[in-house]
Amino acid sequence: MNDRMPRLLALVPYLLARPGISFEEASQDFDITPKQLRKDLELLWMCGLPGYGPGDLIDLSFEGETITVTHDAGMNRPLRLTGGEATALLVALRALAETPGVLDTDAVRRAIAKIEAAAGRAQPAGVVVGGGVREGKRTARTREIVQQGLHAGKALRMRYYSASRDEISERTVDPMRMLIVDAVAYLEAWCRRAEGVRLFRLDRVEHVTVLDEPAQPPPDARPTDISGGVYSTLPQQPEAVLVLAPDARWVAEYYPCEELDELEGGRLRVQMRYGDESWMVRLVLGLGGDAVVEYPAELAAAVRQRAVDALARARHLASASNQ
Repeated sequence: MNDRMPRLLALVPYLLARPGISFEEASQDFDITPKQLRKDLELLWMCGLPGYGPGDLIDLSFEGETITVTHDAGMNRPLRLTGGEATALLVALRALAETPGVLDTDAVRRAIAKIEAAAGRAQPAGVVVGGGVREGKRTARTREIVQQGLHAGKALRMRYYSASRDEISERTVDPMRMLIVDAVAYLEAWCRRAEGVRLFRLDRVEHVTVLDEPAQPPPDARPTDISGGVYSTLPQQPEAVLVLAPDARWVAEYYPCEELDELEGGRLRVQMRYGDESWMVRLVLGLGGDAVVEYPAELAAAVRQRAVDALARARHLASASNQ
């Protein structure tokens, strides 16, 4: 049903713009079978309110092999992209336009211009109109510098925040390509410090510069297989279940998590693996009460103990300062 609802909402304006379209062509455009399309149209035809009968709100003619909308109930405008959807699409298209080997870059740039124009008319909150991509200024600048290094075939020097270790490190990398995965931009590069191929989230790059030396990934450097997602967890890693308050839901986007349940009050239950308990304790405490550990009990106990120790130290410092 999650996939069907957006399709049902898009069907009426789509068909209004194409009266008499064939079932075959419409089903291909929506990537469904003609049989599924007929089911969708029958459902739309049956939609109504108390006192209305089938066809009183949305009336369709789909006899034979063609479809025509005879009454649209006001559903005559296509769905608009949300700010987040427009952002994801623009970031992906801009990365595609800068990717060597793309056959029709003009078509990609025309698509970018149309989405930017639509975003400019709507002006959703937080969208940088004109710049085209809704992302932080630092991340946008990082992306530009990384693309410069890729195009010039130069190595990069960067300061990078590693969330799994909660530390910032200096790295020299040989860039290989840029990726967009789940609307997040990554640099894939050979990391000279780790002596391996690594993926770096651009929004975690604190600073980056293009070096004069050429980028020279070793011959055996291979692209990362992301068919199963960016993050690969290990079965032996401990697993935590957290309940996130609305203000902490960003954790599910920023860290590799599996969303389990939507709860009352906008809360979200997630499951995530972690390699270091002390890092997980710092994460939970840093959320200031907006995260509750449901499992495991050992992690919840460690969080409580760290909080108790912190309060004891705070009282001791307060007492010492008053003497």
